[in-house]
Amino acid sequence: MPLRDHFRPPLDDIASWEELHGQWPATIVQQLRKKLPPGYVAGPRVHAGTQVEVDVATYEKENADPNFKALGGNGGGAATVWAPSSPTVAVETVLPDFDEYEVRVYDATRKRRLVAAIEIVRPANKDRPEHRNAFIAKCSALLQNGVAVSIVDVVTIRRFNLYAELMAFLGHSDPTLGPEPPPLYAASCRWVRKGERAILETWSHVLNAGQTLPTVPVWLTDVRAVPLDLEQSYEQACDDLGIR
Repeated sequence: MPLRDHFRPPLDDIASWEELHGQWPATIVQQLRKKLPPGYVAGPRVHAGTQVEVDVATYEKENADPNFKALGGNGGGAATVWAPSSPTVAVETVLPDFDEYEVRVYDATRKRRLVAAIEIVRPANKDRPEHRNAFIAKCSALLQNGVAVSIVDVVTIRRFNLYAELMAFLGHSDPTLGPEPPPLYAASCRWVRKGERAILETWSHVLNAGQTLPTVPVWLTDVRAVPLDLEQSYEQACDDLGIR
């Protein structure tokens, strides 16, 4: 069956997108474990981030120098500690909560070395610049550490294309995306060495509601990959959740 729109009626009236995002990594793991060669393992990573607020009370001695604070020492005296002046920028912001919906693949023969990550994009990854930057920074760091990265984005309520932004961050572009990158897509990326050159390779697909999902490569080594049938895992997740 084709890709549904999980973020608008009528489907979001009967099933939350979070249910799919929570179940899909598990079905991807089930699929990959049948295809991974010996020595490789896959596991889901569904993590709900939290934000911690800390209240800090400060005591400033009356008439003290504004650049210093007095702290009591063991001998009963006061030790002066330098404090910086007022910040040049102080703006209200939102700390990323780092929710994650992903699958990780490890090489168990090399002390469980991470070799591939499959990222399922959620709405909050696309809703504001700092969240998009955090997602792109994460993917870029994985790639730079030799980890193959796949990005799957079925979020219909945000127009941003994080794969295109990742490519721009890395100093490249994908001409197959056109002048206005589509909001739904699947892409696999890796950096591989060929001789003395470092080559960035990507496999990208435009997704559309009402169409079937593609198969993308999950790279384990420079020369070995396994297929990730997104349609099969997606349909299994929908079936498990009773989504028709």
